[in-house]
Amino acid sequence: MFKIDQPFPDFSLEIYRPEKEDIGHIRLKDFNKKWLILFWYPKDFTFVCPTELADLNRLYSEFKKYNAEIVAASTDTVYTHKGWLEAEELLKGVKFPMAADHNGRLSKGLGIYDEESGVAQRAAFIIDPTGILRAADIVSDSIGRSAAEILRKLKALNFVAKHPGKVCPANWDEGQAVLEPSIKKAGKVFKELK
Repeated sequence: MFKIDQPFPDFSLEIYRPEKEDIGHIRLKDFNKKWLILFWYPKDFTFVCPTELADLNRLYSEFKKYNAEIVAASTDTVYTHKGWLEAEELLKGVKFPMAADHNGRLSKGLGIYDEESGVAQRAAFIIDPTGILRAADIVSDSIGRSAAEILRKLKALNFVAKHPGKVCPANWDEGQAVLEPSIKKAGKVFKELK
């Protein structure tokens, strides 16, 4: 299982690297000093999954501006990942690595493996540059997620990491007002955000 604001479990996964058209391996420590978006989806050659990966790829350069790497992961193999990227028009030009948890070891350890279907659930984890889990989302398999919302959360997490003592209100995005908690401000947040 996982816990927010605690170290993310170490892992080792085989990956397909579309930009190099080769296979490699990753571990959590490979992302030392970088934010990691570990983006789980149920399986290749499905219907909602390619729309999510295309959306992430559309904003990939924005994630990179925040020193973040995206790794998409499923219980498929690296060979299936390669075949899917070549077959699905929506996925042409995907740049981020795709991890293969084909034995389900990591997804089971995280508690996101669906034993009945034999695949991982739609989960997104944001891990900070020191290996601490800062955000996790899990949604129903029937709905796709928004890359823009994941990016917004990354921006907020990056901001509070660089500005200790500050907090970001709902729907916060760069340049908007933040809060500095204080007993004197309790019950007066409206005034603070004006």
